[in-house]
Amino acid sequence: MPTRTSPTLGVGILGYAGVARAHLNALKKLPYIFWPAPVHFRLVGVAGRSPNGVDETVRRYGFEYGTTDWRRLVEDREIQLFINCAPNDQHADPCLCAAEAGKHLLCEKPLGRDSREAKRLWEGVRRRRIHHQVSFNYRFIPAVRLAREMIQAGELGDLVHFRMRYTDDSLSNPDTHHTWRQEKRRAGSGVVGDLASHVLDLGRFLVGGLRSVCGLSRIVVDRRSAAPGSRRRKPVDVEDLYVGAVEFAAGAVGTLEASTFCPGQKNYLTFEANGSRGSVRFNLERLNELEVFHAEPQARRDRGFKTVLVTDRDHPFGGRWWPPGHILGWEHTFVHQLAHLTQAIAGDGRVTPLAADFHDGYLNAQACDALLVAARTGRRVRLK
Repeated sequence: MPTRTSPTLGVGILGYAGVARAHLNALKKLPYIFWPAPVHFRLVGVAGRSPNGVDETVRRYGFEYGTTDWRRLVEDREIQLFINCAPNDQHADPCLCAAEAGKHLLCEKPLGRDSREAKRLWEGVRRRRIHHQVSFNYRFIPAVRLAREMIQAGELGDLVHFRMRYTDDSLSNPDTHHTWRQEKRRAGSGVVGDLASHVLDLGRFLVGGLRSVCGLSRIVVDRRSAAPGSRRRKPVDVEDLYVGAVEFAAGAVGTLEASTFCPGQKNYLTFEANGSRGSVRFNLERLNELEVFHAEPQARRDRGFKTVLVTDRDHPFGGRWWPPGHILGWEHTFVHQLAHLTQAIAGDGRVTPLAADFHDGYLNAQACDALLVAARTGRRVRLK
């Protein structure tokens, strides 16, 4: 139910499957977790490819209508927030049209298929009186937020090294069929845009901007079946894995790995920050924990990393959900980021620096492009 002071925000969403389900879940959960809610959601319209899919979503989540034409959402004056969960090649036009119509935006990552498209999106929103956010949801993990607080407070001293890795086994079976993610025309890139973009964003969030990159990429399986059980093969023209090194503007150096060919890894995003006074490390598969090492006092016998369960009331987002020790999951990050955006829309804050806006999305795309150029040329690439 709306509170007396909460404005109503009409919502339209493009997409209903995959990651869109996490956004839909957030729309339903936010009002009673972030009570009193900054806004009251009115679920107006959902768009997608399949008439049956959008009709089922209407019934399941309580939208007023479904459509196979995203333009209907953009033209609907009852919609003030447009959430774009479509494949990468459908980020630009729907978002730009929605921005022109004065709608606030939440767009899935990567913002664009390359930096040119991402810049077009940034230029299309920067002078409009709207809030815009890119769904780099891992910024909203309590343990990640605690790591940022520790780094900014100087608890690790001067950062020297930042390791980042995002790997899974989603394509390690050569019989896995072809999707839009293996097609450059639609995806823009492979694991760089899909996985590396996430850890690159965390690098910028925790350490700062990048100065240069270098690296190697591979297409491990260059042809895949067109559909499950099909004998027709389609070419793969985007990278399956990437290994690289980065230099941060502040002086720290880092390593980067992204791969879909790591059997046994399901959603293995990790980072480790090493400073002159200590270190922190994180593993998404244990997302409620942050491992912390303080170099002082060195006289203690229990030297080594300590595991902090980031669920206490004085931790980021503590007390918002469950009692201490009762852990959160991946889906909660989408509730956190949506709450952050709606608080900004309601006039109670800014999107940046805690969330990524379209300018951050553009800078992320620049870094992704630089990684691809470095792999193609075998040279170190400097970022502007």
